[in-house]
Amino acid sequence: MTDTVKMTLDEVRALARSVLAAQGLAPAHVEAVAETMVAGERDGCTSHGLYRLLVCAHTIRAGKVALDAEPEIVESAPGLVRVDARGGYAQLAFALGRGPLAAIAKANGIAALAINNCVHFAALWPEVEALAEEGLVALAFTPSHAWVAPAGGTAPIFGTNPIAFGWPRPGRHPYVFDFATSAVARGEIELHRRAGKPIPLGWGIDAAGRPTTDATAALGGAMLTFGGHKGSALATMVELIAGPLIGDLTSRASIEHDGGANASPLGGELVIAIDPAGFLGGAVARQLDAAEMLFDGIQAQGARLPSERRYAARARSEADGVEVSAKLLADIQALLD
Repeated sequence: MTDTVKMTLDEVRALARSVLAAQGLAPAHVEAVAETMVAGERDGCTSHGLYRLLVCAHTIRAGKVALDAEPEIVESAPGLVRVDARGGYAQLAFALGRGPLAAIAKANGIAALAINNCVHFAALWPEVEALAEEGLVALAFTPSHAWVAPAGGTAPIFGTNPIAFGWPRPGRHPYVFDFATSAVARGEIELHRRAGKPIPLGWGIDAAGRPTTDATAALGGAMLTFGGHKGSALATMVELIAGPLIGDLTSRASIEHDGGANASPLGGELVIAIDPAGFLGGAVARQLDAAEMLFDGIQAQGARLPSERRYAARARSEADGVEVSAKLLADIQALLD
């Protein structure tokens, strides 16, 4: 048996949909959640691709997500769209709030989307990329479970607490970055554990607070922030603006709610959309050109822009399909047996 299996993106989509439906997820959620997994596989982000079917199945079986939740836009301030996800996955709530968010941003120059009471397991770049494709500058933030120790500490208090940013580039893919404020996404450590591979030093510590290269020990201890105190400060910011600011859970409250189920986090997400034309008026084209000069200057030095590898992987995947771990597919198939 080979280590990998070649799949088309349509086959990836069909597999994701069939597994999610078999787990009892409502059709609207099946479609929205599956697309994020397809995007992960398509763009070479395998830790956010089909592997997340195992994560979703576990969360569903633990009873930690509402299978048929119908997100609702609730009354809020004029420049704010607030969506109550009602305990469902974040994808459908974002889909509901995306249109009003973009419309308010284009009318007023800036707007925010607060998603409350959602279960989150995915990356944030699909959301900021979608808004940037509409010509908007976008930022997104979400806490998670308390898995990450603060700089100088030894006990988890932060989530992986990602930050994502999107910048529109007319005629090109948007400039997008999305990174955890932890040294690495938790899914990367889990993939190392599954493969029996050591993790690099600096990713995590064991339960006694000692540096470790053992993925299992790091998962049972604490992850670390990137950049020491700088990553720790950014993680704190995410906790505040996507937790208390929007009336939702911190990462510590989320893991307490989890009660040892090891399911996906419950909490909130904050998305900010900015319309360049609202700030610049008729000067918008000139300033977007200035941004392109910045990007050109970066690349002229041989440096890579964030997401370049993702976009290159996307082109390959759309043309040739993707290689998926045979062991992972066997584990996923077991969910259907």
